[in-house]
Amino acid sequence: MKKPEKYLRILARQYPTERSVITELVNTQAILNLPKGTEHFLTDIHGEYEQFNHVLRNGSGSIWQKIEEVFGNSETEGAKKDLATLIYYPAERLDIIRSKEKNLDNWYAVTLHRLVLMMRRVSSKYTRSHIRKMMPPDFSYIIEELITEKEEISDKTAYYNSIIQTVLRVGAAEPLIITFCSLIQDLVIYHLHIIGDIFDRGSGPHLIIDKLMNYHSVDIQWGNHDIVWMGAAAGQGACIANVLRMAVCYNTLEVLEDGYGINLTPFVTFAFRTYTGSDSQRMLHAAAVIQTKLEGRLIMNHPEFNMGGRLFFDTVDREHGTVVIDGITWKLNTADFPTLDPKRPYDLSDGEKEVMNRLISSFVHCEKLQRHIRFLFTKGSIYKVYNGNLLYHGCVPLAPDGSFAKVLIYGKEYSGRKLYDILEYWARKGYFSKPGSKDKKRGEDILWYLWTGPCSPMFGKSRMTGFESIFIDDPAAKTEIKNTYYSRLEDCEIINRILAEFGLDGKTSHIINGHVPQQVKKGETPVKCGGKLLIIDGGFAAAYHEATGIAGYTLVSNSRCMRLVVHKKFENMQSAICNETDIVSETITVETFPQRKYMRDTEPGKAMMEHVADLEQLLAAYRDGSISVTAGL
Repeated sequence: MKKPEKYLRILARQYPTERSVITELVNTQAILNLPKGTEHFLTDIHGEYEQFNHVLRNGSGSIWQKIEEVFGNSETEGAKKDLATLIYYPAERLDIIRSKEKNLDNWYAVTLHRLVLMMRRVSSKYTRSHIRKMMPPDFSYIIEELITEKEEISDKTAYYNSIIQTVLRVGAAEPLIITFCSLIQDLVIYHLHIIGDIFDRGSGPHLIIDKLMNYHSVDIQWGNHDIVWMGAAAGQGACIANVLRMAVCYNTLEVLEDGYGINLTPFVTFAFRTYTGSDSQRMLHAAAVIQTKLEGRLIMNHPEFNMGGRLFFDTVDREHGTVVIDGITWKLNTADFPTLDPKRPYDLSDGEKEVMNRLISSFVHCEKLQRHIRFLFTKGSIYKVYNGNLLYHGCVPLAPDGSFAKVLIYGKEYSGRKLYDILEYWARKGYFSKPGSKDKKRGEDILWYLWTGPCSPMFGKSRMTGFESIFIDDPAAKTEIKNTYYSRLEDCEIINRILAEFGLDGKTSHIINGHVPQQVKKGETPVKCGGKLLIIDGGFAAAYHEATGIAGYTLVSNSRCMRLVVHKKFENMQSAICNETDIVSETITVETFPQRKYMRDTEPGKAMMEHVADLEQLLAAYRDGSISVTAGL
């Protein structure tokens, strides 16, 4: 499409001469013919920092695969294992090597040679300019010379060896090794996708986000456990109460206190003063009651959410110790609700109001939490279409007949992709709108609905049985019915319709999502509908390992195939460093592409092709005189 002259004149500021346009054209056109970079997909990390960190460092086995390709049978298994562990944890392994290696200079020289060979391999899909941008400036010259020169050519042998020997002589071997290892980690994965649920259950979500904020290329599809924290950071009371309740349930209060510096003293003091039982029971009951009250007011304010069955305190009979839910009377394991006013069951007591005011202030004014949540908004979305794949955390809500469920949002019905779009619109309003404004209040309520609503694409269940899990012992009360989506995963007509709704071709595209752990030991498989849909939640969080029988899935998509990596339990980082224990993984090839994929076949490639077309128009304008070569100066 021909661009207006005004646009070309703006482009001319960046490329003010014919030669600058030609140089950029040649460079961009060459990049388009490089192989597609490797994409790495992770989901449902749930605060498991050490395992996440290791999987990121080893690229779900991609680094080991490159080591095999480079060295094959030319090195022993032990030597290859040493090299892999060094690449994963360079600084830590160097501490160990330094204490036990007798001839360090020889070890440094051999290791640098091996790392150079690895760098050449992993950098083969990138231009020199791309590699140069990723290098730290201090070592860019040395690294570039080592990975581009051919030491086996006689005229270059002395030059190559001189670089290595000088590095050793001046004591720069270790920082250079660490730089090489970090670059190999970065280059083996071109782009990272996190398909939701960074938060809750594990003790390190803040550490995970710190690492993601420094990652070279990443996008995030929000999960319901992320969105509840996003709502909490926005100051939404019910979301804060949910975050607090889960921290008590999973014994991860240190995430709030130490990770984010949230002051929990007023809450703990109130819980201990008001409730009886063990310390954890007191805090759990205090959080759950506050949550139930705040959620009750939201439900009454939004009848369109269709959550009237969650108004528990209307039916609590403290004398008989029962509650009525959906017409069924259930026995409570406690009738100790000292702050419950039967006449106004969803009003907070004075003590609860004080606790919530303090918590809201702490969440809203926590600089680190706000920085993390802004990162999630900047790099994240409810769904993403990327390289022919549709990525989302939970589901596309379906009606019982398999059609897209119609959901009423502020007076208008939405379904399919439009439902996703309007919910994301309001989620962003809930965080970014002016405090006290109508839009902010509406957006905050949607953030809570996305966490727990029956037609939330992030949740996708009839109800979240938090109240039942705490106050009712009968397991029959804790049933959560999944959306129709989950019973139609093998229905190719529906899967194709979902792909088409998001502008994708059902013959070549895939849906990749998480949210529901696949119980491998019961025979469940993440590959659905002949490979059109992949649910890559294999129970990354330790809380799920027993149920799933594994320690999570990751997905790797390179220029030739898509492969699913099945991980066994990760022992710990210390064992990986000291004993060289990698995660034992099994690889399943999901699809081998009929033709190798190149950068021109990717989302970034499409943008580059548009750029090429614009440059060609600018070049023609320079040559026919319609734009002067001085226009950009």
